[in-house]
Amino acid sequence: MTTKSPQDALTGKVAVITGASSGIGLAVANELAGRGVRLVLGARSSDRLSTVADTIKGEVLAVRTDVTIARDVSRLFHEAAERFGQIDIVVANAGIYVGGDVASGAPEDFDSLIDTNVKGVMRTVHAALGYMMPRSSGDIIITSSVSGHQAISWEPVYSASKHALQAFAHGLRRQLVTSGIRVGAIAPGVVLNDLWAISDPGAINAGVAAATGLRSEDVADGIVFMLTRPPHVNIRDLVILPTNQEI
Repeated sequence: MTTKSPQDALTGKVAVITGASSGIGLAVANELAGRGVRLVLGARSSDRLSTVADTIKGEVLAVRTDVTIARDVSRLFHEAAERFGQIDIVVANAGIYVGGDVASGAPEDFDSLIDTNVKGVMRTVHAALGYMMPRSSGDIIITSSVSGHQAISWEPVYSASKHALQAFAHGLRRQLVTSGIRVGAIAPGVVLNDLWAISDPGAINAGVAAATGLRSEDVADGIVFMLTRPPHVNIRDLVILPTNQEI
């Protein structure tokens, strides 16, 4: 009996990716497209999303999506199912960053972060389950952070949002045991991309050379690893750090 290689295991599957117009989401989209995955990309910026969709080879559907709006998330999955007839993979990746001291911060910024990073992921997963559970199969990957594993003093609100995602991912996985649906969270350290306001290739290369930062593509590699494990293997948590990051 022949078995599929990890490369072939993803061919023909349908993946929905939120936060897909830049950073980790874009890197995951490019990596999966290269493995024959059909893509449904969601992001808030129509212009950036359209540009990304035009540059990715393969079957791509772009749907403008703000994960803080429930009807946007519902439309994303409805259009995915209408176009491709199934949903095999969801990468709940949309997120924003708020750092700094709580005392000098703006509560409205805290609200926005929680609505995007926590409630946005919950909305995305809830919508996905409506399509995955009837088929008894699927992979849900949640983009967390090393700050979801330990509180970081210069970003306590962001850390709180990622701790919430860790609890959500772990509880969800247990609810779905025997369902055929796998749930995992990937937790990167410093990733040199737009979230950290780093887009200059020279700065990214320097951080990588110093082993103080990751490329978005490194995280995408980790997600592909999670997705290509045999069906009896569920990578619940994958923490991926630059070699010289202390935390």
